[in-house]
Amino acid sequence: MGMNRIQFQPGLSLEQFLESFGTEEKCEEALERVRWPEGFQCPKCGHGDHGIVHGRRHKRYQCKECRHQTTLTAGTIMESTKLPLRTWLLASYFISHAKNGISALELMRHLGVSYRTAWLIHHKIMKAMEHREGLYVLSGKVQIDDAYLGGELSGGKPGRGSENKVPIVAAVSLSENGHPLRCKFSTVRSEEHTSELQSPDHLVCRLL
Repeated sequence: MGMNRIQFQPGLSLEQFLESFGTEEKCEEALERVRWPEGFQCPKCGHGDHGIVHGRRHKRYQCKECRHQTTLTAGTIMESTKLPLRTWLLASYFISHAKNGISALELMRHLGVSYRTAWLIHHKIMKAMEHREGLYVLSGKVQIDDAYLGGELSGGKPGRGSENKVPIVAAVSLSENGHPLRCKFSTVRSEEHTSELQSPDHLVCRLL
């Protein structure tokens, strides 16, 4: 069997992640670049001149024009957090790299925090990922097909009609060279499966 190039594509290893985000200072620098790629901008008046106010867990940026104070985490899922930024970024790494998902209990062990804290981090990150995913729309050349997930349970009839499998429809947008860019999946209730697959317009609306 030939190598699946998508499965074996290089990713960000844990060692590489820690090299880039292993300290609080590196995490702050990374968030600054993302939030203010052209330098600090006051969220209230838009001016760039500012000072730094220390003495708290996370430093505050004070605008020299209007004296408004803000933080790197203001308006994000990390707002008012008492946890280090590196804990949040490490949690994002584990959640986004877990092929079969990661539980709050496992996240608790990886991060060294309480279960309640791990659950809250997990919930917030997953909701943010869900929201961001909903902003994307497939475009260009889009291919659609149906498939089944599951089959781990024993018993039941085999094949496409198995009660142990969940019917899904999948769509993927391709680049001009035919490379996959983004995909979307949607489950289909069993009683709807046959009729929906016979209705391409309905299928496209569900996914796009």
